[in-house]
Amino acid sequence: MSLNQKVKDKLDGVGCGFCLAKWTQVTMHLHNGMTHSCHHPAPHKIPLSELKNNPKALHNTKHKKLRRREMLNGEKPEECNYCWKVEESSNSFSDRVFKSSETWSLPHLEEIKDMNWREDYNPKYVEVSFSNTCNFKCSYCSPMFSSKWTEEIDKHGGYPTSTNFNDQTWVKETNQVPYKQSEDNPYVEAFWEWWPELYGDLHTFRVTGGEPLLSKDTWKLLEFIANTDTPNKNLNLSINTNLGVPKKLIDRFVKLIKKIIDEGRVKEFIVFTSCESYGKQAEYIRNGLDYDYFIENVEYILTEIPKVTINVMATFNAMSVFGYGDFIDKIYELKVKYHNKERYWISAIQLDTSYLRWPTHQSVKILDNEQKELILECAKKAFYYATQEFTHEYVGFSDTEVQKIKRLYDYAISEDDFDIETNRNDFITFVDEHDNRRGTNFIETFPEFKKLYDDVKNTRG
Repeated sequence: MSLNQKVKDKLDGVGCGFCLAKWTQVTMHLHNGMTHSCHHPAPHKIPLSELKNNPKALHNTKHKKLRRREMLNGEKPEECNYCWKVEESSNSFSDRVFKSSETWSLPHLEEIKDMNWREDYNPKYVEVSFSNTCNFKCSYCSPMFSSKWTEEIDKHGGYPTSTNFNDQTWVKETNQVPYKQSEDNPYVEAFWEWWPELYGDLHTFRVTGGEPLLSKDTWKLLEFIANTDTPNKNLNLSINTNLGVPKKLIDRFVKLIKKIIDEGRVKEFIVFTSCESYGKQAEYIRNGLDYDYFIENVEYILTEIPKVTINVMATFNAMSVFGYGDFIDKIYELKVKYHNKERYWISAIQLDTSYLRWPTHQSVKILDNEQKELILECAKKAFYYATQEFTHEYVGFSDTEVQKIKRLYDYAISEDDFDIETNRNDFITFVDEHDNRRGTNFIETFPEFKKLYDDVKNTRG
């Protein structure tokens, strides 16, 4: 019997909808007071009334506790229907099994199943965003996670696509407008009240954003970990950063991380960053990016902190396809150049390719078939590098890295109800407006798109 089957049997022994992630995992968007456990259920608002006397309500909301009660009573919460659909339609294991199998979940099964659903629980895997302050306006991002996007939408309104892309009406109606970093934020205040107790129980802690290195609370957190008399030496710590902040902040970041690592204050430290293509095309996708400066900072960190691994998260979209092969070449070059046996992970740098789902007008599904074939070529290139060796030590792309690119191709050519005509129209509308607002030039940057661009324009008459 496989480990996954054993875990599923244990979960089902408690209830057919039982999932440890409802207790052990949390993402807290403190910049607008939203929370969820696991990325499948939509985030829900944390009532300020619940926080007044209990900062643990950042995770242990009444909403979540009621879902836990359902799980302990053998029910399946509706908000977790992604997993129920997987389990009902195939023999595959759902994410409730995978998440419950994690080292930050499974050891706590007996403890959790015997708990009263009303009790608070300190999560073991925590992601937190303190602020939406950001110096980038990535094409697929939103004002929810970027203050630069907020400024643009406040000035110009939503993009004139069929979905009115990034219009803020719904955000305002649902009370999800982010706090400005200059404002008092009761959610951040509650976090710091809870932090001394939470810190010692953590297995994994990850800071996201916005751009975390532009948040004063990120620096407060790093200073705490670097100087506390009671460090959590079992902590897996990671920070997201676009590596596009001023050099003095990069230097400060490196200095603090070196201290934390050299003094053995954490078990592991990983830097997560993002890039979706190469050179000028990457800069168009991630408005605000200086590609050369980005690579310079990647190499600076890999040089100065020989234990750290950098994970490059690529939200692969229609504009990624033409430069991604060159980017794969660059990643492999860095893998070889900075390979050593000290790093927490095998590779100095990893490429984590995922496909963009939203906004749909930037999906790879808008591409011509010939352009989609370029994705497969990228997978073949990564596979070629996966077979290479350097001084008899493995430094190429892992099977996971290769398969994630291959999976992207499979997604691109799959047949579903994707409305290609509407989304291509929206894409051209988006880039035209992008150029108008930001002084960019889409066709000059992406000459490979000229035929598709002209075809859409011609169909409009």
